[in-house]
Amino acid sequence: MAHGDSDTDHRRRRSRDPEAHHRRHRKRRHSKHGTGEPTSAPEASSQGTGQRLSMGALAQLNEHNARGISQEPPKEPERRPKRDRLRRESYRVVDAEYDPPRRERRRRDNDYEQSGGENDRSRRERRRKEEYREEGGYESRERDWDQERDRRRRRRAANAESGDEVEDRPRERESRSRKKDRRVVSGAVAEEGRAIPGIRGGGARKHDSYDSYDSISNEKSAVVDYKPVWYRKKKRWIVAGVALGVLIIVIVVAVVVSKKNAAAAAGGRNRSGLQDVSQDSIPAAAKGTYLDPFTWYDTTDFNVTYTNETVGDLPVMGLFSDWDDAVAANDKVPALDEDWGDYAARPARGVNLGGWLSLEPFITPSLFAYDARLGIVDEASLCRHLGPKTAAATLEQHYATFVTEQTFADIRAAGLDHVRIPYSYWAVETYGDDPFVFRTSWRYLLRAIEWSRRHGLRVNLDLHALPGSQNGWNHSGRQGPVGWLNGTDGALNARRSLDVHDRLTRFFAQPRYRRVVAFYGLANEPRMVSLSADAVEAWTADAYDLARRNGLADAHVVFGDGFMGLANWQGKLAGRAGLVLDVHQYVIFNNDQIVFPHRDKVRYACAGWSEQTRLSMDPATGFGPTMFAEWSQADTDCARHLTNVGWGNRWTGTYASGNASTEALTPKCPARDASCSCAEANADPSAYSDEYRRFLKMFAEAQMVSFEKGWGWWYWTWDTEDAPQWSYKKGLAAGILPAKAYDKDFNCDSEVPDFAGLSETF
Repeated sequence: MAHGDSDTDHRRRRSRDPEAHHRRHRKRRHSKHGTGEPTSAPEASSQGTGQRLSMGALAQLNEHNARGISQEPPKEPERRPKRDRLRRESYRVVDAEYDPPRRERRRRDNDYEQSGGENDRSRRERRRKEEYREEGGYESRERDWDQERDRRRRRRAANAESGDEVEDRPRERESRSRKKDRRVVSGAVAEEGRAIPGIRGGGARKHDSYDSYDSISNEKSAVVDYKPVWYRKKKRWIVAGVALGVLIIVIVVAVVVSKKNAAAAAGGRNRSGLQDVSQDSIPAAAKGTYLDPFTWYDTTDFNVTYTNETVGDLPVMGLFSDWDDAVAANDKVPALDEDWGDYAARPARGVNLGGWLSLEPFITPSLFAYDARLGIVDEASLCRHLGPKTAAATLEQHYATFVTEQTFADIRAAGLDHVRIPYSYWAVETYGDDPFVFRTSWRYLLRAIEWSRRHGLRVNLDLHALPGSQNGWNHSGRQGPVGWLNGTDGALNARRSLDVHDRLTRFFAQPRYRRVVAFYGLANEPRMVSLSADAVEAWTADAYDLARRNGLADAHVVFGDGFMGLANWQGKLAGRAGLVLDVHQYVIFNNDQIVFPHRDKVRYACAGWSEQTRLSMDPATGFGPTMFAEWSQADTDCARHLTNVGWGNRWTGTYASGNASTEALTPKCPARDASCSCAEANADPSAYSDEYRRFLKMFAEAQMVSFEKGWGWWYWTWDTEDAPQWSYKKGLAAGILPAKAYDKDFNCDSEVPDFAGLSETF
């Protein structure tokens, strides 16, 4: 397109009166409002309705703003396909009727490296210095504009000869463009960031050339903003910052929502190992089941590679194929891959993981913090109240957090060498209208065994709850009637219990458990005062024979004394190798023993329980091999929920059990009057008096000494939420237990003090 002399004169006049030009420009701009001219989608993007800038584009924008003004690139020898063209560095001027005076721009330190022809770097720098550094240098600029116009004419002529589609447009279209006073952005302006926001990285319309901005109808995009450079840059930074902020918020919200949805769908919190596993590797039939690792709350130390393999009809999902038994708990005991030897000569020193896989309200009262009118008193009523989904989520979070690998490391550090793990039958199977969470605890049980192995601890597996409830106490899962070997479904629940053991013993007969599972329990605390002693004995014999038939040859099989009295087991269940009698010794659940003053409690532990142990260990006077899998140093029954939720306690005479032979409606502390109080017993150990600390430690060590005359002991329990006299962990921290279980200060071989300065009422 050629320009006449009149056009040159007109431009010279405009350049000398820039404010007049601004007024005319603004007038044209306002006159275009409301024209109803259609706007294409790419053009609309400049108003925020199109595609947002990508993070990469924003980064490029910031990079170009930091660089300043770039040089105009050289003309390309031939037109390349649009997808191969450079987006920013190759903008070319198509039509420039008017290039307004430019304000002084920041000098460039890192111009693009270009050379040759009209784009010589040194020449362009000289021209810019002349344009922007001269004070009042309008005449010099006019000469440069004339030269620039001639240079553009030569370029257009060259483009026309080469058939460039941009210069092949009709003159009337160009004339129409002039009449509409459309602003065509130069390459330098585009690179500086003053071009149309919507075309960053692409043409304004689908069919426009990548370096053409013709037919732009959006006046906010088409009209050049005459704000100062710093203002325009500040505005761009604000817009970019807002866009980036919005993008970040969108990403954060998306991630949070995604995580919440994943947590709701998969229950996952610790997703270690899943990053290398595809959800497509989980068969459709297994998705959402206990075999789907994407539904697990915690995947730490679990093998998350899907498998539906079972042993004894129980899944191995979560187990790794290798294990190491060459670990010892401490230098006092052999490593797992060595024989322990005779437990009568080297007794076990262990602790329970009570309240974990089988809930007990006094261990985790926070799980039972409901209005008493709701009747949530055991795991069954809790699960029924929560409903299947909430119960599953609540209990798995408890499984994943109440016991961790650090638990086993701490147990080992305490000088202990065995751990008893209570679990319930619903880890294997549920029946009828059982509300319990099915099988989730099975996975955590298997991981606990592996963690025990890692720390050289031998395991005592304890089936703590049987179908129908073997004792009617809350830790059997159901508080109330005894439905195991008793009542309408007593025989059915007996068969179900044997079925559970059939599957369990086939599973734990695997070689990987031969060294680590030292004891296998059949039934925790069967309440034989409410059951037929003959029926319990017959069932125990059947369960023992089943275990041995299924290959559980190395583990000792454990059965409970049923509170019958140790002497009554003499001669029973004889001839069964590896069968061990389990006795739980407490003074606080007996109305005749809880009244002992502090001195007598220690004496009874030393003399009374030592004698009972000796008699029980002798087949002539008792069963034979005898172990003590539960005891504590608590000298009161004051712990909240210890005697069932809302039942009170014997110590203060508030234990209303409804059974005249067990209830205590008058205070049972040694003072036996209204002065009996649970305040000190339930206080934080830091508030204990020195004398009370002395008593608690001596009482604990006296029991250890007595039980080590048998096959050993397991303290009840490792940890509690707020019952420190039942927590081995809290007892260690308070200094009321020996720092190492094998190194005691008191051995029952010296006189027991009278604890004269210690109140007998608390």
